[in-house]
This record gives sequence, C-alpha cells and structure tokens, in this order.
Amino acid sequence: MRTTLFDLQAMKQAGRRIVMLTAYDFPSARLAERAGVPIVLVGDSLGMVVYGHDTTLPVTLDDMIRHAAAVVRGTSHAFVVADLPFLTYATEADAMTAARRMMQQAGVQAVKLEGGAPIVPIVRRLTELGVPVMGHLGLTPQAQHTLGLRVQARQAAEARRLLADARALEDAGTFALVLELVPAPLAEAVSRRLRIPVIGIGAGAGCDGQVQVWHDVLGLYDGKSPRHARRYADIGTAIETALRQYVDEVQSGAFPTPAHSARMDKDELDRALGED
Repeated sequence: MRTTLFDLQAMKQAGRRIVMLTAYDFPSARLAERAGVPIVLVGDSLGMVVYGHDTTLPVTLDDMIRHAAAVVRGTSHAFVVADLPFLTYATEADAMTAARRMMQQAGVQAVKLEGGAPIVPIVRRLTELGVPVMGHLGLTPQAQHTLGLRVQARQAAEARRLLADARALEDAGTFALVLELVPAPLAEAVSRRLRIPVIGIGAGAGCDGQVQVWHDVLGLYDGKSPRHARRYADIGTAIETALRQYVDEVQSGAFPTPAHSARMDKDELDRALGED
C-alpha cells in the first residue's frame, strides 16, 4: 500500500522526519523504495542530471510523463510526486491539462509547482478538483534567470514575503511545501508556523523533512557537490572502475570465457557446417 497524504501529515504531527529523494527511472525508483524512502520526487532536475542541459527549462511535459511513469512502475509503497515543468501551469487551463496528463498517463500521486502568490489561484483550483499539490518556495530553479542560484530571503522584507507565500499556498490547499536554499532559521520558523509538512533542501535541519537529488547522494558526477548536498557513496567512481575493467578484459580476450558462452553439440555443429 502506498504512502498517503494522511501518512505524511501524521509524520509531521508525530515529529517524524520525512525523507524525500529524486528518482528518474525504473531502477532508481526500485532502489529508493527498497531503502525505505516514503516520497519519491520525479524532479525536472532530470533536465540537467539526465539530459545534460544547463537548466531545467528545456524539460517538456512529455519528458516528465515518460520518466514519472517509469518511476511509478518501479514503486508500490512510495508516494510519487512529479514536477510540472516550465510554463506548463501558466494558466488554470494549462495547469489542469498538465496535471490531468501527469496523473492519468504517468500515474503519479501528486504534482509539484514552483512559486508563491502568482500561482495561488492555480493551486487552489487544482486542489478543488482533487489534484494533490506540493508547493516550492525559495530558490525555484525554473526562475533561476531572475532569482540567481543563491540563497533566497536573507533580508527581512524577502523573508516576510516568503512566509506570506507559504501561508497562502497552505490556505490554497497544498499538502506539503519544499523550501530550497533558504536560511536555516527562517526555514525552521516557516516549518513551525505551517500545519503542512515542510521539506528542505539547503534549508537546514529545522524543516519537517529533507529532499536530495539522486546523483548528488550517490556521487555519480565528478566535481564538488552543492553545499547543501551530502555524498553518501562514490558510485560514479565505482562504475568507471568496473567499465574500465570491462574494456580491458574485452580487449585482452579475457572476456567472455566459456562460462559466459553458449555450447553446441560438436556433431550438430559439424552437420551444420558441412552443409555449406
């Protein structure tokens, strides 16, 4: 049985930290679920970590549906949330079409939208129609060209606006809120003031839960991870080492061995070749 909205709310009320992790395909979803991750996010970050773009902006709704469907097939217990990509929820009509397709074709349990006051009417309409919506404030990557890739809401006026947006999203019906790159004391204050779970990324330990990107957690890319990420393994190096061994063994003739090859009765082979 899948995790539900009621389960997530109960976790907040009980003070149980909520874990969310991104996944973008069937095998990563299966591994996340086997590890006990209760919320799997199919993020539009796939534009960068899967497709190699510099931003999330090129990601299309079809891209998201394709990846989200694979993640749903790879899970049976996790609550699956998918981002609606850039400008697919610019109007209520757009949002309803995008959410309908995401839930019907991909089978996700909820969608995530970035932004504050301007999208509150859209969030309210979606939730009125039965679409579970997760909000996202702070650094919203779809708006990175206007916000910049930096910590948000450090000044009092910005912090007050973020808190007002958070309350407005809660009132509009969001079941949870992601805070990205927000000062830890502010994120903790928002978490305490909202009834819904607040999940942080680069927002300190005072949130109700945390979300991280699959590739950051597993060290799948070279170079320094973002400050807010923690690398729990260096899988990228392990994969490269394995692939180098594969290359070496094929080139040297060490692979494949007879154990990796199919056999054929010699008489059958002779009869087959003798017909030429």
